[in-house]
Amino acid sequence: MQEFAAVLPQAKAKLLPFAWPAVLNLAHLNPIPHKYRPSRKSRMRLQKIKSNSGPQAADDVPRLQTSFNVLESITALRSRRWRIYDLQYLVLFGYIIFSLSILPPAPLIKTGALVALSVLLLMPITSQFFVPSLPIWTYLLYFFSSRFIAPEYRPHIWVKVLPALENVLYGANLSNILSAHTHPILDIVAWIPYGIGHFALPAVCSAVIFLFAAPGSTPVFARAFGYMCMLGVTIQLIFPCTPPWYEKAHGLEPAHYGMEGSPAGLARVDALLGVDMYTTSFTTAPLPFGAFPSLHAGNAVLEALFMQYCFPRFRTFFMIYVAWIWWATMYLNHHYAIDLVGGALISAVTYYIARVKWLPRPQVDKSTRWEYEYVEFGDRPRTLDEEYGYGYANSYGLGLMGRRGSSDEWTLGSSSSFESLTRGDTSGSASSTPGILSPTTPDDDFRHTIMNLTPQGDMWSPERVRLESELSEVVVVR
Repeated sequence: MQEFAAVLPQAKAKLLPFAWPAVLNLAHLNPIPHKYRPSRKSRMRLQKIKSNSGPQAADDVPRLQTSFNVLESITALRSRRWRIYDLQYLVLFGYIIFSLSILPPAPLIKTGALVALSVLLLMPITSQFFVPSLPIWTYLLYFFSSRFIAPEYRPHIWVKVLPALENVLYGANLSNILSAHTHPILDIVAWIPYGIGHFALPAVCSAVIFLFAAPGSTPVFARAFGYMCMLGVTIQLIFPCTPPWYEKAHGLEPAHYGMEGSPAGLARVDALLGVDMYTTSFTTAPLPFGAFPSLHAGNAVLEALFMQYCFPRFRTFFMIYVAWIWWATMYLNHHYAIDLVGGALISAVTYYIARVKWLPRPQVDKSTRWEYEYVEFGDRPRTLDEEYGYGYANSYGLGLMGRRGSSDEWTLGSSSSFESLTRGDTSGSASSTPGILSPTTPDDDFRHTIMNLTPQGDMWSPERVRLESELSEVVVVR
């Protein structure tokens, strides 16, 4: 009987109904709604671009509008989903109406200008250029029409503030020191960035960024440039200050509206070249007392920041140009050093706001805009597992704590492989895109990613050591 009982199958002890999840995803426990999470918007924008994969979707990224039909823009405006950022157009419209209202009466000319502007903004082939650059055209209209503001509505002109700040911060008037000794060669060297580069480089930078940077970079640069200049002119109108040439010509005597401006050191350039390029224009300048902030410095810093972001290889050259034009503004006796600092601050704030929110990320393996197949916007920091494809659905980077795939960890393709295929990245090696039933595990794929991201042969680079240590921690957790 005992032998017969030994042959019978023994009842197995019941196990607790507990199953460890395939991926430890704590994002479901997050009390913050999805629409308020900081990483949600950037991911949604990227997925929207990737949703239409294929040759047509890749061509849509750098494609330009060629239609002249105004009705297409009107239809798009009717179905447009308006956002809070669209209030900028109301602000621009207010600046335009204000500028036109203070200009001398010319109803036909003003009406014709508004009609022409409306056509340019509604025609698809021109709207793609004039809508992003509308802040620049508004700034130019605002600047040149500011001369017609009645003196009784203008604030007091400050004569002693900037010289006092110059002495307090730097111990001396740097502009007077640099302009004390002049030479024709130095005049030409200062004239190149101040008299030529300041007016030509915005268009040059826009063209270079348009051709060789990520699609969508030029509109961001145009808007940032226009809004920065509008802010600078507004500060100059609210807080008018005399430049260094006024102190040299009139001392600290009170200034009044109606006084002529001065070309200062640029008069020597006109005399040297035998032409009148700057004497008349600076004498009749709309804002002769707009010393602070310096838009020459602000424009140069903004251009350098955008260019070094799109082309980091030439960062040193852009920094040299900023130092060059800063020296030229003080040598030609047009600005104090404090004016340059003020212009640089407003341009830096404008740049970083544009970079974090709207500026497309450059891709080092792309040479022109037509090589881009997708675009990522903004400058949101990403965690390690999100960077390399682990736990892509997690909001807090917890994918490294879990396991991907089935229990035996054999997958049809690694995460980075699928992500590279979604991006249309075909430049990788054959090992980066395994075939069907390829025995590629997440650990193997992660090591392959480390090999690609670290220099070849550099076994002890800090980046590689850090990634290897994190990979070992993942293996221990598993």
